[in-house]
Order: sequence, then structure tokens, then C-alpha cells
Amino acid sequence: PEPPEGGWGWVVMLAAMWCNGAVFGIQNSCGVLFVSMLRLFGDSEDKQLAFKTAWVGSLSMGMVFFCSPIVSIFTDLFGCRKVAVIGAALGLAGLLSSSFVSTIEPLYFTYGILFACGCSFAYQPSLVILGHYFKKRLGLVNGIVTAGSSLFTVSLPFLLRALLDSVDLFNTLRILCILMFILFLAGFTYKPLVPNTKDKEGGKKGKLRFPPEKKICNFSVFKVLSYRIWAFGIPTALFGYFVPYVHLMNHVKDRFGDTVREEVLLLCLGITSGVGRLIFGRVADYIPGAKKIYLQVASFFFIGLMSMMIPLCHVFGALIAVCLFMGLFDGCFICIMAPIAFELVGAQDVSKAIGFLLGLMSVPMTVGPPIAGLLRDQLGTYDVAFYLAGVPPLIGGAILCFIPWVHERQKLKERAKPVDGETTEKMLESESTLVLDTTEKPVRDQESGI
Repeated sequence: PEPPEGGWGWVVMLAAMWCNGAVFGIQNSCGVLFVSMLRLFGDSEDKQLAFKTAWVGSLSMGMVFFCSPIVSIFTDLFGCRKVAVIGAALGLAGLLSSSFVSTIEPLYFTYGILFACGCSFAYQPSLVILGHYFKKRLGLVNGIVTAGSSLFTVSLPFLLRALLDSVDLFNTLRILCILMFILFLAGFTYKPLVPNTKDKEGGKKGKLRFPPEKKICNFSVFKVLSYRIWAFGIPTALFGYFVPYVHLMNHVKDRFGDTVREEVLLLCLGITSGVGRLIFGRVADYIPGAKKIYLQVASFFFIGLMSMMIPLCHVFGALIAVCLFMGLFDGCFICIMAPIAFELVGAQDVSKAIGFLLGLMSVPMTVGPPIAGLLRDQLGTYDVAFYLAGVPPLIGGAILCFIPWVHERQKLKERAKPVDGETTEKMLESESTLVLDTTEKPVRDQESGI
């Protein structure tokens, strides 16, 4: 059916907005939790302390994306609502169990895997369901939905800092479980408008019939060349993307000590990221087709540049300015991912396209922060880590520049095929008409006696 462009869709939009806020608000605030974990589990004699601790937040963010291809399959089979509700319940269980550990190692599983897998199962359906309710306003709605993570990123660092000072880390994690419980309730609003694979295969009887294996493991989106370039360019750009979110708080402590409030930087990132999502989400609606990619190219260029400028900031005000710009273009990158996926592969395959892309993104986002932590342990400073973190976004942005040109060539080829087919069909019709005329004429001549 045609998307209604509103109605119950606005409720779905608010639920998806909460999902983005709860999932990425917690993930983006891991820098505050990182400092607390260093104090709680750390040993001053441990020379790999930052490396080991960084794996908790890094593994968590990576698993959110790593599970996405699996989530896309389950979403196609069972629908957005069931997958989102089960995912939120799993995330709630992981976060709650994280509050009962006594060493850093169990957090790799409870927070880094269990909680993150739940977040992944809750997050991806929130992107897919929007395409059921909106088409003309999809860019604007995606901007509003992804702005939810910015609102939480702005507020959570201050809330977490207050909670960590008044109660310990474990009670703070239990309080965060409230966000996941509300997310569990929000998942029930994802009323499907498009029948999923289970409904199509089972028919009216409602029997659970799984589609063939080839249909489940459908890699047809990779036949689209423009999507292949996109799915390669985005992960390339993200090797350094998550490094500031994990290590910026500790970098500020190393450089400025306790003279500044480092969570102000996350506030700056969150505010301008939200502004960027609203602005660029609306701008994307006016940019035709795959040319939306150029917004992501610009965002990666500025994100890489700002990351390289972090070590050069010896005044806290300069660091604030860098984070303001970084957040703005971070919002630009995030909010147009779903609209670009719709443009490259179409509405039918968008769930798989987003799922595979997020899965490929998991590797660089998981590897980047621990490498930065290792450099910090070895060199005693984060300077080299931030310089290197700025290089991949520049390379990835350069790769993405080719997509609009490739996509246009693909569309021209597709348009040429139907034209050729119609021409051939018309030629066959004309030939058959001529044959009929030549065979019918002698018959008519014989009947007339000539």
C-alpha cells in the first residue's frame, strides 16, 4: 500500500525516536562510563588498562551493527514489531546483568554482547518501519527520529555524571534499565502496513512456513554496483569514527586535569548532531536520487578534519568548537543513511541493504577504539590516535564520490532494456500482422471468385 504520510505513523515516529535515543544515547555516553570503569576496575600497574577497558564500549557499539544482517532476516520473517520487542527485552536483560559483575571481563559479554545484541534487534526495525508510513517526508522523519539520539546524548552525560557521583556504577546501570523498559513498550507501536515473508508464505491460514534458504539468505542487493561501492566506502570511513566518543573524555582529563567539565564536549556533540539531523534530513528531501551521497561525502570530510584537529586544541574553548562542527556533520551522515538505501536498492530490499551495511560497519567501529587505547598505553598520549582516526573518513568520502555517476549509468541501462523490449514486441506484432494479411488475402480472393 501507499504510505499514509502520517496518521499512526506519527506515533511510530515518536517510538522510533525513543529507540534511537535510548540505544545511541547510552552508546555515545560510554566515554563517561569508560572513565568510571577505569577507576573501579583499574590497576595503576596495568600498562594496557585503556586498551582492555575500551573493549567494553567498543565491542558494544560494534555488536549493534554486527548483528544487523541477522536482524534484517528476522525482520523480513517476523515483522518489525516482534523483532523490536524481543530485542528491547534482550537489551534490558543484558544491561541489568551488567550491574552485578565484579570484574571487567564479564562486561565483555553482558554489556558488550548481550546488551548490544538487544539494542541491534530493537534499532533496525525502527528504521525499516518508517518506510511503511512515509515516503515524501521520509528524509524529514528520519531526521527527527535520529535526532532522538542527540537529545539523549546531550542529557545523559550530565545525568550519568550525577548518578556516578551519588551512587556507584552498578546502580547507574540499573537506573538506565528504565530506558530499555520504555523501549520495550515502544516496540508494540510498530503496526505493520506491508505483509512480511511469514504472512506471504503462510497465507490466510496463518501457518508458520519458512521461505526457502535462498530467499532468506538473499544477497541480491550486492548485485547493485552503486550499493556495493556504498557498502565498501562507509565502513572504510568508520575506522576512526567512534574513537572520539570512547576516548575524548579521558583525553581531556590527561590534558586539562579536573579544571574543566569534560562532559560539556558530549553536550556540544549531541546538540549540533541533533541540529544537523533535522537540517540535513530536510535538505535530503530536495536532493534528487543518489546525489544525496554528496552530503555524506561532505560529512566524512569534515569529521576526519575535526578529528585531526583535536590534538591541536590546547585551549578548552577550541575543543568545544571542534566538537560543535563534528556533531553537525555526524548528524548529516546518520540521518540520510535510510533515504540513500531506499534510493539505491528500492523499498523491497531496503531492510537487507541496511542490515548488510550495518554489519560491515561493525568491524571498523569495533577495532578503532581499542587500537586508539593501545596507542595511548604505548605512547602516553592520544595525539597520534586522533591524527590517525581522521584519515579513514577522508578516504571513505573519496570512494563515495563515484556512486551518483555509477547509479545514473545503471538507471540508463535499466531504462534502455524496457525500450528495447517494447521495440522488439512491436516488430513482432507488425510481422504477425503482415503474415495474417498475406494469408487472409488469397482466402478472400477465392471466396470472391477472383
